[in-house]
Amino acid sequence: MKKRVLFLTSILSLVFIFGFLTSAFAEENKQRVYDYANLLSEDEIAELEDLALKHGKEHEMDFIIVTTPDADGRDIQPYIEDFYDDMAFGFDKPHGNTAIVALNMAKRDVMIFGFYKGEKYINDKRADLIRQKITPYLSGGNYYEAFSLFIETGSEYMGYMPFVNPDSFLLKTWFHILLAIGVAGLVVGSMAYNSGGKVTVNERTYTGDFKVLERKDVYLTKSVTKRRKPQNNNRSGGGGGITSGGHSYSGSRGKF
Repeated sequence: MKKRVLFLTSILSLVFIFGFLTSAFAEENKQRVYDYANLLSEDEIAELEDLALKHGKEHEMDFIIVTTPDADGRDIQPYIEDFYDDMAFGFDKPHGNTAIVALNMAKRDVMIFGFYKGEKYINDKRADLIRQKITPYLSGGNYYEAFSLFIETGSEYMGYMPFVNPDSFLLKTWFHILLAIGVAGLVVGSMAYNSGGKVTVNERTYTGDFKVLERKDVYLTKSVTKRRKPQNNNRSGGGGGITSGGHSYSGSRGKF
């Protein structure tokens, strides 16, 4: 009886280990870059695959890149909606945590999508920020740099709570350094002031009392120059939505 229990336990352990290794192997070899528009070299695709895998493991997210010559004559948004439904992206499960950047070269459209955990942490506002960061690189034809920045910035934003502005100066290292210097300066200044004793001599000690002889207020002319606010040609539109398969997502789209 004991031998049978031991045998069954060993079999179950092997099945569990085999299943875990199979899942890990599948995750390692999953395709994440779909360059149908042929914008990237083979080396660039390999590097982006590695980068997407690295940051995907860190946050349990699929970072997906899709380029298409003309989206089969469709708009980029429904095209990617169906692409997500068909491909069942997701690090945690099929149709799971995913962030997608997609290009339609025919219309110069770029759109960022966030599904499930991606919808929460890369919401519409954060998707806007990411899109605005990568658009100059896309406009200059630097697609590898743009896609790398998409993955790295998306990964960075995943580290902040959804209600926090990830680009706020309050979160920047330089601000923390200046704040520390300022606090240290106040402490040192306070110590120096308190250690100096009370000042008992002022200007009246030697010159005697004085009276105000004349008071004059001078007003300077204030001029206001109005300037036209420059237009933002990198405006976002669209936002998120729901795929035909019932999966909601955040989003930001624009031109490049």
